[in-house]
Amino acid sequence: MLITLSPSKGQDFETPALSKTCSKPDALKDSELLIRELRKIRQEDIQQLMRVSENIASRTADRYKAFNTPFTPKNAKQAIFAFKGDVYSGIEIEKYREADLKYAQNHLRILSGLYGCLRPLDLIQPYRLEMKTKLENARGDNLYQFWGDKITDELNKELEKQKQPVLVNLASNEYFKSVKPKQLKGRLLNINFKETRDGKTRVVAIFAKRARGMMTDYILRNRIEKPEDIKKFKQGGYRFCKDLSDDRQWTFERPQP
Repeated sequence: MLITLSPSKGQDFETPALSKTCSKPDALKDSELLIRELRKIRQEDIQQLMRVSENIASRTADRYKAFNTPFTPKNAKQAIFAFKGDVYSGIEIEKYREADLKYAQNHLRILSGLYGCLRPLDLIQPYRLEMKTKLENARGDNLYQFWGDKITDELNKELEKQKQPVLVNLASNEYFKSVKPKQLKGRLLNINFKETRDGKTRVVAIFAKRARGMMTDYILRNRIEKPEDIKKFKQGGYRFCKDLSDDRQWTFERPQP
């Protein structure tokens, strides 16, 4: 199985990585093309384009200027250690051994607006570029057009290597829109997390993000290869809900905290 996950706007490049093992993003040449376009945008326009504060726009512009290749452990950090936030709080990366990281490298892909399809140990430099950003570029008017079939093609390459060609989607809608489901060479399984309160069941974004991280951690550390075994997931009080699920979409539900 292969997992897709979203990146995080929150990033930590100060704390040393817990492993020296690293790799380089396959689509780094594409990232450099985007950086060239991003460096043309004035700070005030970045603020408007990304709908962020003046301070964040300034920091973002500085990051574009500082971006440089080749990536090395001195000027970059592995994605799985760099990303911080609600999703990644559910991945207990500090408990991972080298064998766990190696397994994650073969079974987890992080979808990124700047880097395309990242492996956990791919080196990245600080950035902010959400997939939904309407950035005009040589390939179109937005990042979905820029990446085109590239992300899907990369996922298909990885699906061919899996014992079972199943893509477990734990990414947000914003990021998974960069994937073309009809072109996937395997089964697509979307996972939802819902909260029940006062007889109503719904998705609560903050809880769903944390749950995606917890399930990613569960699959990786338990070396789960069969989709049916995912139904045993019970972290955080969630349980598989047959009534809210079908062959393409599985829902895990719990009483809302």
